[in-house]
Amino acid sequence: MLLGIDLGTGSAKALLLATDGTVIGEASSSYAVHAPHPGWAESEPGDWWSAVAVAVRKTVGNHADRVQAIALSGQMHGVVLASESGQPLRRAILWADTRSSATLNTYHSLDATILKRLGNPITAGMAGPTLLWLREHEPTVYTEARWTLQPKDWLRLRLTREVATEPSDASGTLLYDVVSDNWAREAIRALNLRCDWLPKIIPSSAIAGYLTAVASEHLGLRVGLRVIAGAADTAAAALGNGLLEPGLVQLTIPPFFLRYRESD
Repeated sequence: MLLGIDLGTGSAKALLLATDGTVIGEASSSYAVHAPHPGWAESEPGDWWSAVAVAVRKTVGNHADRVQAIALSGQMHGVVLASESGQPLRRAILWADTRSSATLNTYHSLDATILKRLGNPITAGMAGPTLLWLREHEPTVYTEARWTLQPKDWLRLRLTREVATEPSDASGTLLYDVVSDNWAREAIRALNLRCDWLPKIIPSSAIAGYLTAVASEHLGLRVGLRVIAGAADTAAAALGNGLLEPGLVQLTIPPFFLRYRESD
């Protein structure tokens, strides 16, 4: 059996499949999106970690010994600043957060050739502009962080103690060169952002690590399960919906705005 975990904006979801694609179990567990100021959107990674355990245990039930591998998907564009071991240094800043709007002029001042290779509109909420905001407004945590990670990549670090990302999530950061399929180091240098905290990029289908003893106890699964790199949620949905052929469109409407919680 194969276990999928999706780290969404407002909830963690788990799906257990037989190798022929038959659904064996599924469940979800929600968490808060905090908005301490207008336009902000943050979550506690610790809440993600707790919710994943609830969703996985409900989904797997008495099939834990039959799970053969885990794969991940998750919300895009966010920023988790973490220590070497994966300890979050502040709340995660999510894709819906618009505080970085004032930094976009820095991106627009880049050479047109560099901008074209980023392959995305310059938008607040993507990792690059958010990191520019953090550099200016929270310089201590910006300096102390060992890793800047996408949400699902932070989760995988907690599962395996291995640090990595994959192209579908990396390509939505405004720090990725879609032509060379690698980090956009020329753009990063021009923005005066750090390069040392970016994870290695591996194929989405690659084995990114193996379930640790601590994570095994947390989820109620066997130690050493293969954990696949996975994909960003929109890319995973396109693949699952068969949208890799021209002529079809996928429309995503985020319902989480109805669940926003004002909190500090």
